[in-house]
This record gives sequence, structure tokens and C-alpha cells, in this order.
Amino acid sequence: MTDNTTRLDHIVLWVSDPIAAAGFYEKAVGLEPVRLTEYSVGEAPFPSVRVNEETILDLMPRAKAERMRMLPGAAESSGHPVNHVCLSLTASDFDALRSRLEEGSVPVSDVSRDSFGARGAARRSFYFRDPDGNVFEARHYD
Repeated sequence: MTDNTTRLDHIVLWVSDPIAAAGFYEKAVGLEPVRLTEYSVGEAPFPSVRVNEETILDLMPRAKAERMRMLPGAAESSGHPVNHVCLSLTASDFDALRSRLEEGSVPVSDVSRDSFGARGAARRSFYFRDPDGNVFEARHYD
């Protein structure tokens, strides 16, 4: 990637079990694990899952919260989730995600229509939670 315009690089989610979280994101959401093997053998501090070629979700173990000293108060952020993270998908990927979640007995919200987002009004969207309680919205614009 050589275009250096402002983009979303990563989001760090607090999770109780990074390996289980990576499994959820791989199987239910369809995101590819990154550094899972390295984390499993103690060579990486946390695993991630890839959203697209330039964005990942880091799966940070809650046990590391006490080591978050980059800013005053950072350690207290553990367990304080963001309101939600929104994944923008194609219409077919949106339908496939909803099907996988329902097949896996993951509760999902009703489908909303024309909700506002970064690219205007999305045709459809819905919400779900990961096993650690992080809330996600899935949407498509096409």
C-alpha cells in the first residue's frame, strides 16, 4: 500500500480469550486470523483478524490491561467497549454473514433500512455481539 491518505488501520478489542475470539471471527464473521500461531506459542502479544487488506481488529487479552501505560488512565480502558464497530460488506457478503451468525445461534437484531454511515444511506444493516460483548453492525450500500 503506497497511498498514505488517512485510513482506519486497526481497532483493539478487549477479549477474555484471544484464541476463542479469533475462532469466532473466523467461523462466524468470516475474517482471517493474523498471528494466531505466533500468539499461541508466545511469540506475539495478541492475535488479530483481517477486515480487509489495510484494516485489522486486534484481539487484546483483558489480562494485559494493567500493562497499558502509554497514556495516563489507559489501563482503566479495559472492559470499556466502544458503542459498536461497523463492517461494510457487499450485499452477498452481508447475507452470508447473517446466515452464518443465525446458523451459529448468534443473536442478531432486526434488519434496518437506510441508516446513515460513511458513504450515505446503507440499504440494510443489523447488529450482533461477539462472545466478549463487543457490538458490531453489518451493513451494505449496494
